[in-house]
Amino acid sequence: MKKVFVLVFLIFTSMMAKENYSQMSTQELIEIIGFVDDKDKKDFFNELNKRVSKMTSFEKSQYEKRMNNPNEDSKELEDEE
Repeated sequence: MKKVFVLVFLIFTSMMAKENYSQMSTQELIEIIGFVDDKDKKDFFNELNKRVSKMTSFEKSQYEKRMNNPNEDSKELEDEE
């Protein structure tokens, strides 16, 4: 019985550990392009692609910069003023 409990707990924990990109702002998503784990990339890009049509011109320019240079330090991205 103890083994079953531990197994259920581990399965539940691994399911809850999944990143929820829908809770992040568009700017946050743009900033982490290039830093997402391989196992999460599909969910990440699905969420990001849903938002492209709703991005401001500033967000689109930042998105394009990050897509062209995905491992660029996020500090180099300009802040919207």
